[in-house]
Amino acid sequence: MAQWFIFSLFLYFPEDKTEYIPAAIWCIIFLIAAALTMKFIIHVSKREGEKTKELEERINRQMASQQKENS
Repeated sequence: MAQWFIFSLFLYFPEDKTEYIPAAIWCIIFLIAAALTMKFIIHVSKREGEKTKELEERINRQMASQQKENS
């Protein structure tokens, strides 16, 4: 009996199904925000990857030129 009472505190199914509309709207808003955030993070990550690759190439060129000078 006590277990049923505890579970009934968390489960609420309204008779009027229009009460689901605000929850659905908020769910859609958060899903869109999550997708946009993910796309933003991927975009920034690609940009940082390009910067890192450019820096690596520059360092490799400098090391190659220093090896030529030492030879």
